[in-house]
Amino acid sequence: MIQEYEPEATVYAPETEPDAEPEATRRVAGDAESSRASRGWWDRNADEYQSEHGTFLGDDRFVWGPEGLDEAEARLLGPADSLAGRDVLEIGAGAAQCSRWLAAQGARPVALDLSHRQLQHALRIGTGFPLVEADAGALPFADGSFDLACSAYGAVPFVSDPVKVFREVRRVLRPGGRWVFSVTHPIRWAFPDEPGPEGLSVAASYFDRTPYVEQDERGRAVYVEHHRTIGDRVRDVVAGGFRLVDLVEPEWPAWNNQEWGGWSPLRGNLIPGTAIFVCERSEMESPSGRRLVEGPGA
Repeated sequence: MIQEYEPEATVYAPETEPDAEPEATRRVAGDAESSRASRGWWDRNADEYQSEHGTFLGDDRFVWGPEGLDEAEARLLGPADSLAGRDVLEIGAGAAQCSRWLAAQGARPVALDLSHRQLQHALRIGTGFPLVEADAGALPFADGSFDLACSAYGAVPFVSDPVKVFREVRRVLRPGGRWVFSVTHPIRWAFPDEPGPEGLSVAASYFDRTPYVEQDERGRAVYVEHHRTIGDRVRDVVAGGFRLVDLVEPEWPAWNNQEWGGWSPLRGNLIPGTAIFVCERSEMESPSGRRLVEGPGA
């Protein structure tokens, strides 16, 4: 049974801030370290994030990334009038803006996030659907619980083993279920993360998969982001038990004049900033009759 998230009665206190400015580096970071770093970073930074980006995201919009591509326009999960009555899992939901939009279309969303503080913001805005605090690599749902799953920059960029996450998503989807997720466009990893002209010159190898890590003075990761090439992402999708239906690279629209970290009109008009993978649960079998993906839910 899905349990609705309930706020604790005690006053919330996020994980202690690092004593000094974190050091940025590139190094290996595994599952446990990445998960711990992500939970701590989002708990500490949720207030600032929602304050800075809340207006752009809205309370009940479904925005796929900094370009501003809206699901109402893109229809990557299907036409809005087809969502009524569908069970939808949002992974890395943050303050659940996307789930709120889905609910307005008549869908039955469940918003999942690793961060306690992000879910408190979801409660602050208001929900009429379940909120679940859990890791995307261990989804607390029965097999075949959902018709659709989605994630707008949630979870996938921050995990060391995306195939593990994809297999979990496949497990909880019903046959033919669609899984749509957005991430930073892999080509951006070759450029400095700057919105101005300095962010237009290649400064690193696109093929260097070493994670970006911010660590404290004791070498403990406080933020981790993992890089995969486009080819890696496609192979991960297939290995996770999905077929790729579409790969969307949103163009920067003329109306959007805001900067969001390294995203800006200058860069957005020249190089892609977001990649959206539209996938469907694969039911294919090998010539021997064995399913291509085995395990729970296969």
